[in-house]
Amino acid sequence: MKWANTIRAAVATLAFATGLGATTAQAAKLGYPEKEELTFGFIKLTDMAPIAIAYEKGFFEDEGLYVTIEAQANWKVLLDGVIDGRLDGAHMLAGQPIAATMGFGTQADIITPFSMDLNGNGITVSNEIWSQMKPNIARREDGLPEHPIKADALKPVVEKYRAAGKPFNMGMVFPVSTHNYELRYWLAAGGIHPGYYAPHKGDISGQIDAEALLSVTPPPQMPATLEAGTIYGYCVGEPWNQQAVFKDIGVPVVTDYEIWKNNPEKVFGITKGFAEKYPNTTVRITRALIRAAMWLDDNNNANRPEAVKILSQSHYVGADYDVIANSMTGTFEYEKGDKRAVPDFNVFFRYNATYPYYSDAIWYMTQMRRWGQIPEDRSDDWYKELAAKVYRPDIYEAAARSLIEEGLASADQFPDFATEDGFRDPQTHFIDGIVYNGHQPNAYIDKFPIGLKSGEKL
Repeated sequence: MKWANTIRAAVATLAFATGLGATTAQAAKLGYPEKEELTFGFIKLTDMAPIAIAYEKGFFEDEGLYVTIEAQANWKVLLDGVIDGRLDGAHMLAGQPIAATMGFGTQADIITPFSMDLNGNGITVSNEIWSQMKPNIARREDGLPEHPIKADALKPVVEKYRAAGKPFNMGMVFPVSTHNYELRYWLAAGGIHPGYYAPHKGDISGQIDAEALLSVTPPPQMPATLEAGTIYGYCVGEPWNQQAVFKDIGVPVVTDYEIWKNNPEKVFGITKGFAEKYPNTTVRITRALIRAAMWLDDNNNANRPEAVKILSQSHYVGADYDVIANSMTGTFEYEKGDKRAVPDFNVFFRYNATYPYYSDAIWYMTQMRRWGQIPEDRSDDWYKELAAKVYRPDIYEAAARSLIEEGLASADQFPDFATEDGFRDPQTHFIDGIVYNGHQPNAYIDKFPIGLKSGEKL
């Protein structure tokens, strides 16, 4: 495709200018890391696992990197730390590098050479809300609920609360988080309007015309906020959905795997300036993270119990082993006692999970436009060009090729770099049946019954 070839050429030029071009051409001849002592940030979620495993299994040290890993209070503190240089890189929401580069919330050139995982989130409601939803949910022969549970079952509950003059409050972790967009997607697919943003008018609440009011709550605080009755439900990553089950305060009703099968989740974010100043270090970080992701998925997840033990430590996720294992080892518990096999709930390497696809970035931007965070129409090329500024498969390819040449990985474990254009095939596994084609973002946005369309502006 003409556009893909143009982007590939532009990326190759940029890679050469930053010192990455030589690494791509001769992948095995890696230079020494320009910066050896590094500090990485993370939020206490199981999908930070590649960073923890790269540290604990010595993959960073193999690259000559001496890494300190620090938990951060929330996503804003984490992003600010990367921007101001307190952190050299971090486990980030996929929307954060995109929004920063775009100038939504803050302005900074953040890039990602590595996608950290697929899936891993869920939507949980309080026991009280669950009891009101249950009459609206079909049952299997064994009496257990049919899955996926759609927001259609929640809609009468929301309508009842609104008729009584009660706001229906729900939590998500950050305005540009996957969780925000997944919760909005699920609600809207069930006919519940989650509200618009109007940053050009100074309204960043995201609650314009909302039938369900979404607000920010840090992930580890989700269960306590639900238990206090401040919110009636939330969308968050693990282990904070399973924590609600263990504490008997809520019921996870749907996973993001059921909303969008094998959806991209977190990324590893660094500044563009860091990649330009330290190109060898950047490739070596990516190599270590790829090896960690491979280890996490190796031999049909055989290493997951060891990974759970590592993550349960207080300086990583800090939840009980059993809580983390409930999802990390291939199962997921919905209503208490209703544990089902979900082998792909957490995916770290298979299905090309670590490759930074342009189409993944573009999907996030379509949802930003749908809900008003991008207030005006943009051309399809605008979406593609912004994606190519943020997602850096050239760096990923340099790292992967060097691993292949050293015998630490095989070519069949990665995309075919000779033909890969950065776009997944059209994706069909959404809860509302709408097909996503990353080459046609505007046509995709216009398919949704609820959300801004072409030519619309608040």
